[in-house]
Amino acid sequence: MNNKKTVNDRPIAVNKRASHDYFIDQRIEAGIVLEGWEVKSLRAGRASIVDGYILIKDGEAFLIGANITPLKMASTHVVCDPTRTRKLLLSRREIDKVRGMTQKSGFTAVPLKLYWSRCFVKLEMAIAHGKQAHDKRDSLKEKEWQRSKERIMKKSLRG
Repeated sequence: MNNKKTVNDRPIAVNKRASHDYFIDQRIEAGIVLEGWEVKSLRAGRASIVDGYILIKDGEAFLIGANITPLKMASTHVVCDPTRTRKLLLSRREIDKVRGMTQKSGFTAVPLKLYWSRCFVKLEMAIAHGKQAHDKRDSLKEKEWQRSKERIMKKSLRG
């Protein structure tokens, strides 16, 4: 068994701001419709989903605001729009669930991670509700406490 990470095991893009700004309630995996130049750019790791959000319109889900920077070697006959609206591939039941949750007050759908699943690009999205300033401070304190607890445990095991 080979334990080395391959290119397909690593995420393409991660939205770290989402866990800082939102409480993550539910995670959903979605396929994404891409063009050829976008797949090549993703293989090169040129994507950002930090400014992206998910919109449900006319029974379809769309990823808006995500940036996939085109490669310099992109074809001359293709117009490359880095921030174009990309359709998400979800079942009707999943779209209805996302729509129902986001219509509640304070809930939104945010992209968390782009990654490879075999030869397909998948988007992990979340139904989340926003944190207030004091919630963000509490999360930061909890994270620092976990780090210091691990350091203390590591020292006591060596000692």
